[in-house]
Amino acid sequence: MFTIEETNDMLDDIADAMPYELYRELSGGILLMPQAKLHPKAVDNDLYILGEYCTSSIGSCIKIYYGSFCKIYGNLRADLYREQLRRVLAHELRHHNEKLAGSVDLILYDHKRINEYLKSKGKL
Repeated sequence: MFTIEETNDMLDDIADAMPYELYRELSGGILLMPQAKLHPKAVDNDLYILGEYCTSSIGSCIKIYYGSFCKIYGNLRADLYREQLRRVLAHELRHHNEKLAGSVDLILYDHKRINEYLKSKGKL
């Protein structure tokens, strides 16, 4: 398991390696939140939110949930853990850039995945 400090260092390295242009108008930056966050549609407390793109009247930010990463990926090797961090950050950055472009493709994809999850649990 990686500490929150180690995870933050990895996340900083990953963010620094991505093109700067992807962060335009991301006024709140990237926040590593200590808690695990269950998805509101979790059926058996088995669906965690790893990251989310948030907007408000004061701007936008990306939240990455360290506690959720620990629950899902806590036993991975460092290279695999880092890759999952990279994938989640890239996903949330895509939400940010699609919002700027007026696109909802990734939102629709996420809804489809949630519906697949619910169907697999017999809830849809």
